[in-house]
Amino acid sequence: MAIAENQIVSIEYEVKSNGEVVDSNVGGDLLTFMVGKQQIIPGLEEQVCTMDAGEKADVLVPAVKAYGTYNDDALQEVPKEQFAGIELTEGMSLYGQNEDGGTVQVTVKEIKDENVMIDYNHPLAGKDLMFTVSISTIREATASEIETGIPAENAAPESGGSCGTGCGCH
Repeated sequence: MAIAENQIVSIEYEVKSNGEVVDSNVGGDLLTFMVGKQQIIPGLEEQVCTMDAGEKADVLVPAVKAYGTYNDDALQEVPKEQFAGIELTEGMSLYGQNEDGGTVQVTVKEIKDENVMIDYNHPLAGKDLMFTVSISTIREATASEIETGIPAENAAPESGGSCGTGCGCH
């Protein structure tokens, strides 16, 4: 039976790029998402939707259906003084805010005398990804989950306090 939009799916996965493991939740918490809400990369969601609970498969996701193709226009040279107090090294990731207030990750590509070349591409942009994925559970979403787009497994507790991670949410 194919997985459909608004179903809640929990998976265990390992992802490799060029044979190197770049992410994994094996032995940890399952990744739980609602199908059709763009909560995981499109190519992985497409393949997961062809699987059943208990099934395990190797799934190749091309770059265009993962984090996109590499965009040379996403490189920007900025004055080194904008990084005062930070010991920069090439390849390091930095986090900041974009114009909309969202978090943006950049990679330091090159350190010059006066400027720093930063890369706004996702670190896996332009890379095909090989997932080993196992479907743990599939269930129908509740009306509340459909309305919010948030699976109950990912929702903050309703105890009135913080979620316990120290992030300050209520």
